[in-house]
Amino acid sequence: MADFAAVGHWRQVDGVGDVAPASRSSAMLLRMSAIVVCAALASPAFAQDPSTFACDGVFGRDSSEALLIKTYGKENVVTGNVDGPEGTTILATTVFPNDPQKTMEFGWWDETNLTDLSYADLSPSMEGPQGVRVGMSVEDVVAINQAPFTIGGFWWDYGGYASIEDGTLAHVEGNCYISLRFAPTNEDTDDLDVNPVSGEVSIPTSEPLLKDLAVQVQVLSISYEGPEGDE
Repeated sequence: MADFAAVGHWRQVDGVGDVAPASRSSAMLLRMSAIVVCAALASPAFAQDPSTFACDGVFGRDSSEALLIKTYGKENVVTGNVDGPEGTTILATTVFPNDPQKTMEFGWWDETNLTDLSYADLSPSMEGPQGVRVGMSVEDVVAINQAPFTIGGFWWDYGGYASIEDGTLAHVEGNCYISLRFAPTNEDTDDLDVNPVSGEVSIPTSEPLLKDLAVQVQVLSISYEGPEGDE
């Protein structure tokens, strides 16, 4: 079983999250609890057939800022504060920060040494397991997964995360978790009753509103449990 919303991190995406003040000390915990457990770049994990995806190399548990610099070049790697949940900021390493199609974000369990990968947001140009990628529709992902799943309601801080219990995306080799976060791309909602897909609700992928709202994958991430198994 893999639920896609609690061992990873949070990111605000259009149509999904609004932020509210929170303390910096709780930022990592909030980020790690945001996802339930659930080839533009020649990287070790994605230079291979998507069907044989593995969480290793720069995307492995033992990744580090040093490995990112070695792999992508110091000029393409920047570490600093990024937006977190509920108005917080979190320390993360961004690769290719000036190229939206190649940008990746890495968070660390060991923020002092910038080691022990916590999560990685993959770039829009990359493919995840079985070929899943940013920009895919719900229908596309259901076809890849070969089974339906549910999605958290939209328009709140932690909305849009998929919960996948069965199918090809339910388990990934390498002891990492895969997170998919969806968001509506159709802003013309005046004639639609969006209450069934708003807030803290669980939306089946058969819900017609998902197609009406042109819901797509907005964030594709991998994540790992902490050194002590923390989530």
